[in-house]
Amino acid sequence: MIFLVLLVAANVFMTVAWYWHLRFAKGEHQSMVKLIAISWGIAFFEYCLQVPANRLGYRYFNATQLKIIQEAVSITVFLIFAVLVLNERLQWNYIVALLLVVLAVYFAVGFKS
Repeated sequence: MIFLVLLVAANVFMTVAWYWHLRFAKGEHQSMVKLIAISWGIAFFEYCLQVPANRLGYRYFNATQLKIIQEAVSITVFLIFAVLVLNERLQWNYIVALLLVVLAVYFAVGFKS
């Protein structure tokens, strides 16, 4: 389903927009206005992908199911970002937390109501 590809890409942009500046938070000083402006510029592309992802996904899932799926994608993308860009250690409890969110996706979409 193309909406999942769009959803993943949107979450990559969202994660970068929200968290890229943390890589430099302990070292150099950056103007908060500059950081916000750059983040908004990046987030524009997230919206350009997220809106069609939700629109297409709504053909298959209701809005609540889409939101729960989005949260699982968001956490997955963030964990990868945290390890690769922020050089954080992936801990077992983060993996368990992600698995619980994946379980939430299963419960949200796996049963007919």
